[in-house]
Amino acid sequence: MVQIMLKQDKTQRGQSETHFGFKNVSISEKSLLVRDVFNSVAPNYDLMNDIMSLGIHRLWKNALINKLNIKQNTRLIDVGGGTGDIALKLVEKGNSNIVVTDINTEMLKVGQNRAIDQGIINGIEWLGGDAEQLPFKNSSFDIYTTAFCMRNVTQLDQALQEAYRILKPGGRFLCLEFSHMIIPSLTKLYDSYSFKLLPLMGQMFANDKASYQYLAESIRRFPKQEEFVALINKSGLEKITYQNLSCGIVAIHSAWKI
Repeated sequence: MVQIMLKQDKTQRGQSETHFGFKNVSISEKSLLVRDVFNSVAPNYDLMNDIMSLGIHRLWKNALINKLNIKQNTRLIDVGGGTGDIALKLVEKGNSNIVVTDINTEMLKVGQNRAIDQGIINGIEWLGGDAEQLPFKNSSFDIYTTAFCMRNVTQLDQALQEAYRILKPGGRFLCLEFSHMIIPSLTKLYDSYSFKLLPLMGQMFANDKASYQYLAESIRRFPKQEEFVALINKSGLEKITYQNLSCGIVAIHSAWKI
């Protein structure tokens, strides 16, 4: 069963508005809007990932996993990992101490069902939780992974501070997220794909154009690679590096709690 441990009161941190795609919305409104998006896309999420990326998202996630040095008794949290892509692959590699947390219970249900279908009953705890207010004690985890979650949080700085807080000293942070193209000549082509073809595919295959329009916009609003490095550094994490994949369409940022 999915456990729900969400803290309802959020600190405004002196802000009244943030972005939801290209729109400005109130701080309190964004998390509800994002939740609605992922409630809508959850049933088709994995299928749409395969269609939209031609399956390349699996290679990106493998690149993230290959950076991990999983040892016996390593405790790992995958934040925003609802459908279980990262966690299920880690179980295949022998890890059995994984927490998957997601603000969206529909996504978690998809992940749980996938695990059951694969005969994976133990080794993964599925827990509802907000990346900005995680229901864990300080220094609880050896590794913090997140894939395609950070651009959807309301207050990115708060989510990064939470990552720092729950990591043990010597713990590692790894974030796979859509980023910004590093080849200018391909930018127009990528923009055409993102803002014309992507919403159209959302309509054709999931009957949901609006959600995929938001997803395209959210990618453009996410900080560039070096800007994200600076934000990670402000959280207290150190030894920050990043690797561009697919010409910067996505990037993996790595950092450590020293």
